[in-house]
Amino acid sequence: MQDNDAANILPGSGDMSAQNRSQQHYMQHHVPSAGIATERSHTRQRILLVEDDTSLAALEAEVLTAHGYTVVIVESGDLALARMHSFAPDLVVLDLELTGTLNGLDVLHTLRTYTNVPVLFTTSATPEARRITRGSGESRLTLDHLPKPYSMSTLLKHIQRLLMVASH
Repeated sequence: MQDNDAANILPGSGDMSAQNRSQQHYMQHHVPSAGIATERSHTRQRILLVEDDTSLAALEAEVLTAHGYTVVIVESGDLALARMHSFAPDLVVLDLELTGTLNGLDVLHTLRTYTNVPVLFTTSATPEARRITRGSGESRLTLDHLPKPYSMSTLLKHIQRLLMVASH
């Protein structure tokens, strides 16, 4: 008699290298849907996640996809601007302290030349972020700040509020 339970074992369940390869693919490309929809998600809202801390970006993307969002991760300002046109997000979660040629403020200024998509700044530089949000001429309808560190439930609340206000 054959062991029929073997058919019920998940592929790669004992192979950590497969999981690591999967996570690397996850960080470099579009994050697939987790298949769990929120109560309101008739159409999946799209979030561009601009974060140079890859472990934080992976955690945030996992939480957001589990709540019904479509997420694309980029780790630099240059990549964020390039993906804006092809991805057309409903919201941008933007690290203010990006490494590379463009920081988060540079990205925001460039975005505002052609779109009013809501932006959620995430940064540990709270005074700087407050100065930017207050002095930018924008309201909390299109620009908000979330100081690091934050809980994933707080991230979700800020995102849901921005998206709800933007859709009206």
